[in-house]
Formats: sequence, C-alpha cells, structure tokens
Amino acid sequence: MSDWQERVDAVWADDGLDPAEVIARIDALAEERPADDAVALFERAGARDSAGLEEEAEPIYRRALARGLDDDRRTQATIQLASTIRNLGKTDEALALLRAEYEREPRGPLHDAAAAFYALALVSNGEPGRAASIALQTLAPHLPRYTRSVTGYAREIADEAR
Repeated sequence: MSDWQERVDAVWADDGLDPAEVIARIDALAEERPADDAVALFERAGARDSAGLEEEAEPIYRRALARGLDDDRRTQATIQLASTIRNLGKTDEALALLRAEYEREPRGPLHDAAAAFYALALVSNGEPGRAASIALQTLAPHLPRYTRSVTGYAREIADEAR
C-alpha cells in the first residue's frame, strides 16, 4: 500500500489542484482499493471535507472509522469527523468525540491537534473560558519560559469556567 499512499500524498501535496480535481483524483485512487477499504474511505472523506462538502464527508468518515483504521489515521479521522459535524451544528457529538481524543492515554502525536479542535468546539458551545484553558494547557509545555505560570493561569481559568 505504500506506493498507493505515496500517490495519494502527492495529490494532497499538489497545491495547483482545485477541490473538484482533488476529489476526482482521490476517488480514482480509492477505486484501486476494495470498496470497504477504511483508508480509501478516509481519503475520500477528507477530499470532500477539504472541499467544503461536509454533508458528503460525514457518512464516509463514519464508514472509515467503523471499518477500522490504524491508530494515527483513526485519530485523524476522529478529529476531522468532529470538525465536520461541529460545522454541521452537531456540537454535542463533536465535543464528545474530541474530549475522548483529548483525554486519551497514552497521548499520541496528534494530541495537541485534538486539543485545538476541542477548544474550537468548546467555543462553538459557548464555553470560551474552558476553551482558553484547554488551549493554554496544551501550549504551556511548548513555551521556552513561563510554563509553570501559564499552566497555573490555565487551571485558574478552568476553575472559573466551572
């Protein structure tokens, strides 16, 4: 599958393609795989999602997740599905998916991305204080200084938001 994935990655890397071309090329590549191939479904959903076709992307993401993805792709698909459904007004479900991903242990390489989208969903849900706390707690370990201070302030904001 590595040659196939390289060709998929090349489509995503081609900034000269318009959204319809991305969908067409990803779909053509996905047709090389079995119809129920989770990775091909994930790529199809992502192409539609990036083109602003969230209503088309949602059920395809769900099928990809139901079929089973490796851990990295599962995390990506969960974040992307949650972002999609947040845009479709399904904030409660998006929050549940993102909270689970944010709290997941052990933390994977996309933990900070899950935190960012969790914070966005919290804002959409009218909880800007909790969103700021999540964002600051995620940012704090990356700061060259003031990690302890920012972490403390983030906790204070979280306590006030409750």
